[in-house]
Amino acid sequence: MKSMRVVILLAALVSAGAVYAQENPYHVAEGWPQLPAGMTWGAVISVDSDAQGNIWVFHRNDPTILEFAPSGKLIKSFGAGMFVQAHGMTIDRDGNIWVTDAQGKDGKGHQVFKLNPDGKVLMTLGKAGVAAEGPDTFNGSIDVVVAPNGDIFVSDGHVANSNGRVVKFSKDGKFIKAWGKKGSAAGDMDTPHSIAMDSRGRLFVADRANSRIQIFDQDGKFIDQWKQFGRPSGVFIDKNDTIYVADSQSNAMLNPGFKRGLRVGSAKDGKVTALIPFVEPDPDKNNNAGMEGVTADAMGNVYVGETTTQTLKKYVRTAATR
Repeated sequence: MKSMRVVILLAALVSAGAVYAQENPYHVAEGWPQLPAGMTWGAVISVDSDAQGNIWVFHRNDPTILEFAPSGKLIKSFGAGMFVQAHGMTIDRDGNIWVTDAQGKDGKGHQVFKLNPDGKVLMTLGKAGVAAEGPDTFNGSIDVVVAPNGDIFVSDGHVANSNGRVVKFSKDGKFIKAWGKKGSAAGDMDTPHSIAMDSRGRLFVADRANSRIQIFDQDGKFIDQWKQFGRPSGVFIDKNDTIYVADSQSNAMLNPGFKRGLRVGSAKDGKVTALIPFVEPDPDKNNNAGMEGVTADAMGNVYVGETTTQTLKKYVRTAATR
């Protein structure tokens, strides 16, 4: 009987390990990107690619918004002095840039901005400097995604003791509904740190403090939860429903059994197929480090923003895995 229990335990451990012990088919593209003289990185919190293959970056140093060509050359920059805490970013189908300001100070913050590619403000959601959970206010607006029909979804709740929620607006910025509260039950949220949409229009919310991704329809109906992607800080889903999940917090205390890094898999079935590890000397002494922002271009190259290390990295597949 004892030997049978050992066999069952070993089988369970192998099964659990298969969730996260994946190969790394990527390597860093050295020398990408190139910052001009006099410009330095802040914490690189968010990154996205546009239809032309250019890479947009949202980081915590002025100017906050940067556009890079596929070669890595800086094309333009803007956004100096606009934000208290740069956080989420997405590029919509018209090429507009949506960004969130997750904190408030001196009459600024707790807002979502829609900008054109030259930095002109086209729309704002939320009230500047006001932290509240209402139909026209945010309490730490974290991330944003825009549906094909123009509806806007904002993940909110990056302030201590706030409720985690998703807020839905029409394409012209009118409040439609909100859902979620702080907790760990299905549909509850605790720091919904990122939000993305798959080809079916389902919303994937990085419910970070609960170490899971929650999946909802666009009316807020709970569909499923996935824990195999670690403790998610950033989520990106490409047009082929490949999902990229950045885990910046897993360690022996916060999420035992998972290592920090970027997990790649399928948004269709939840299978994890690759892990780009984040290497650090002692992860258990640091509760937040490394990879947070993530995107991929049409060629399958992966771009990862790192916060504590303040850098942006491009990963390409090695020749043998293409």
